[in-house]
Amino acid sequence: MATNSSIEWTEATWNPVTGCTRVSRGCDNCYAVFMTRRLALMGQEKYQGLINPGKQHFNGVVKCHEEALDIPLRRSKATLYFVNSMSDLFHREVPTSFIQSVFTTMEQTNRHAFQVLTKRPERMAEVVPTLHLQDGRTFAEAPLPNVWLGTSVEDQEAADERIPHLLKTPAKVRFLSCEPLLGPLDLREYFNPLTTGGAFIHWAIAGGESGWNARPMNPEWVQSILAQCEEAGVDFFFKQWGGVNKKKNGRELNGRTYDKMPEWQQVAYT
Repeated sequence: MATNSSIEWTEATWNPVTGCTRVSRGCDNCYAVFMTRRLALMGQEKYQGLINPGKQHFNGVVKCHEEALDIPLRRSKATLYFVNSMSDLFHREVPTSFIQSVFTTMEQTNRHAFQVLTKRPERMAEVVPTLHLQDGRTFAEAPLPNVWLGTSVEDQEAADERIPHLLKTPAKVRFLSCEPLLGPLDLREYFNPLTTGGAFIHWAIAGGESGWNARPMNPEWVQSILAQCEEAGVDFFFKQWGGVNKKKNGRELNGRTYDKMPEWQQVAYT
């Protein structure tokens, strides 16, 4: 079922897919691995068998949950959903037909807005344009205003590999999750519509890694992303400093919080 979320930039999570596979060093301390192990020990069936005993990573088993597809339909209150916080909708083991079903649910519940974040934007760019709306048009012809598409970029290598695929994907809102931020990022090329063919990045989230094995984040990296966003008119959200005690370290930057994001009630049609 969907759960109310403590993630600062969303309201609830919706996980029609569970299980995953490591993609890059941004995955090395994945919180979803810890949560999957915990939920499996609590007896939740959808999280069983996704991590091998004694291991600290996903084992590659991916499960699609048909019974979860109607959850947003049953929620009458307009909600901002993070889709697949515990997996990746564009994992190769997720059939295109199931991705289509997820998008159909999002189309049917346009009172909600959905944040779809992936580390596999190459498949997103391949699949999303071919998905069909209920009136027969494709997503390429009519991107849904209530569906935001984003990719994770933990360092410059990930940014240069993934962002071009995101920019090729039709979307009303595109966003970046620079978390865990593991190195400096120069995003100016991707924020400039003159170099992206007119495709826009609308929102950027930045944050440090948290937990016992958290890798450090240089404050200069965050300040640079903030400055680039302000120069380009991109909404900037600072999630956290992270570290072993993320609550103690907080999320203030320059003596304040940065909470800008697209006005989702206006983006989603009613």
